[in-house]
Amino acid sequence: MHPEIETEQAYIDKAYACLESARLRALDLTGMVEVGRGGTNQARFEREAIWDSVAGRLEELDLGEAALVFGRIDQEEELGNNRYYIGRVGVWNETQDPIVVDWRAPVAEAFYRATGPDPMGLERRRHFVSRRRELLAIEDELFGDIERFRDGSQKLRGEGALIAALETERTGRLGDIVGTIQAEQDAIIRAPLAGVLAVQGGPGTGKTVVALHRAAYLLYTHRFPLEGQGVLVVGPNRLFLAYIEQVLPSLGEAGVEMASLADLIDRTWVDDRRDSEEIARLKGDLRMVRFIARAIRTRQRPLREDLRIGHGLQWLHLTVEKSVEIVTEARRRFRTHNAGRKFVETEFFQALALSGRESLDPKGLAERLRGDLKVREALEWMWPVLTPAQLLNDCLGSHALIHAADPKLTDLEVDALYRPRLKIAEDVRWTASDAALLDEARSALGARPGRRDIETVRTYGHIVVDEIQDLSPMDLRMLERRSLNGSMTVVGDIAQATGAWAHNGWESILEHLPDRRPVNQYELTVGYRIPAPLMDMATKVLVQVAPDLTPPRSVRSEGDAPRFVATKLDDPQIGLVQVVKEELQAVESGNLAVIAAMSQVEEIEELLTANQVDFGRPTRTGLDSSITVVPVGLVKGLEVDAAVVVEPERIVSEQEQGLRALYVALTRATKRVAIVHSLPLPEALRYF
Repeated sequence: MHPEIETEQAYIDKAYACLESARLRALDLTGMVEVGRGGTNQARFEREAIWDSVAGRLEELDLGEAALVFGRIDQEEELGNNRYYIGRVGVWNETQDPIVVDWRAPVAEAFYRATGPDPMGLERRRHFVSRRRELLAIEDELFGDIERFRDGSQKLRGEGALIAALETERTGRLGDIVGTIQAEQDAIIRAPLAGVLAVQGGPGTGKTVVALHRAAYLLYTHRFPLEGQGVLVVGPNRLFLAYIEQVLPSLGEAGVEMASLADLIDRTWVDDRRDSEEIARLKGDLRMVRFIARAIRTRQRPLREDLRIGHGLQWLHLTVEKSVEIVTEARRRFRTHNAGRKFVETEFFQALALSGRESLDPKGLAERLRGDLKVREALEWMWPVLTPAQLLNDCLGSHALIHAADPKLTDLEVDALYRPRLKIAEDVRWTASDAALLDEARSALGARPGRRDIETVRTYGHIVVDEIQDLSPMDLRMLERRSLNGSMTVVGDIAQATGAWAHNGWESILEHLPDRRPVNQYELTVGYRIPAPLMDMATKVLVQVAPDLTPPRSVRSEGDAPRFVATKLDDPQIGLVQVVKEELQAVESGNLAVIAAMSQVEEIEELLTANQVDFGRPTRTGLDSSITVVPVGLVKGLEVDAAVVVEPERIVSEQEQGLRALYVALTRATKRVAIVHSLPLPEALRYF
């Protein structure tokens, strides 16, 4: 046992006491705010501001089961021999002396970055291994010993604490790494706010959690203006978002918006269903920008014949020629479609008023005739007010309209885009691939009159995007539209690109993102999640799908070798059910994912049910169950203690990027992988 463990435990106890005092002070302030409800507008505004500030502080101080303090740094004499305890949030005593320094503060940077060659003014770095409030172990690094740091660039920071964290059972939710951030990760987290920062990271390198810690760091460092501008985190699907949703709140940042692309389409039913690869690729093509523009233009139409309206004792007229002038001028004046409706109406009634035998007031005429059926029909024909759903429901519900929107589409492409038109556009159930089309339509249509506040696309001061390697050019255009100033953090792994628009390099991704500043590119090279024996197996697949990429260097050199079981899946002796039970038992209280091709999921669920094996479905319970059956298309970005990968050959054969999908499946587990198959293995796994 470390000789100072009791002393450090006493300090940690003191820190928790100060934390509780801060929480009680914040609660007292909430009570004061609640007492006074009347007063002037200024007083009410000030109370609301205080309430927002206090509520934010209370969220920050609510650590749940997380440890408050995870380390200490001792500075050299030249810097004053100062000692700082580094923790999850900043805590002060009654005299406002710092008891715990927030991990994001500038002075804490040395805790993550210092090396033997560059100690950054430190004499000592101390890591704590804790369970909640209990200090279990201490790990010291003394920077005066040069010999210890001959290979400072490769040395892990707080290896004992890191390995302890890595060996912990998965919970079904992603946890933070604030106490074990490594130097290459910290460089990304603390990189400047401006511009696009792109991170290539193989499986287990922590790219997702690093991106989330970067969001927390930027909010701390640039509270103004980011708190007002907003920070958006975009994930590939709602399962993934549920998996990562606890990370930012655990870091004291609960105000970050998290969404899939489908979630960004307001008031429209868009789910996580995917179109076929053929259709998804077509919908993701930038040709759809022109398609949407032409689809809108086909709804901006002159009258087919002169309009004749009775008014009192006279007839009012709007000629076809005049309607051509009105539509042409509206197209010239207005960038968005719906913004032109008021102009069209004004010119419409102006023309009718001038056609009478006597002088008529256009505004008064509009009031009297707006409800006339022929007038309403004429205006709706010339320039209807449209929602994105209405536009696409109409357009995609007609082969003729699809062809009119893009005459260059082939018959097969027209058939692929077609979907039966519903009477009520709001009843359409759109797919994930439709999200970018709906968003493009919203941008081109603009807000409807009187709805600007709720229908204008919101922009954000910073956007974090995970699994960006699967996004189409239209998806990327959708993200670029939401960037206020070009500040983005995008992370992905080219080797895990499995979507219809799988990218083979970062160039084809970055060309569709904001380019106001040069892109900063980073690569995470160290793998933390996957033991070396399992990574060695996955690397056999990697060299086939992305030979130019270097596999992550695993810090966990030891671990169980992958298990290959050749059997009929329903074999009662050594079939899938038995393997699942054995693997779950091997990880004790951990969790297990059964990963298979989408076409095989139902078969596996029936087999487990018939054998009375309880399991969860990711769309209902996430990864909260001990056993979860997960289609390979949903498993990306997730981690489990053990994985049973079923019929790799079916995973490979059922999609264009099948080998990459297999690579994803083989790299989800932190401890054990079993491959169960009755079909021959893909070539990459045959000789492992």
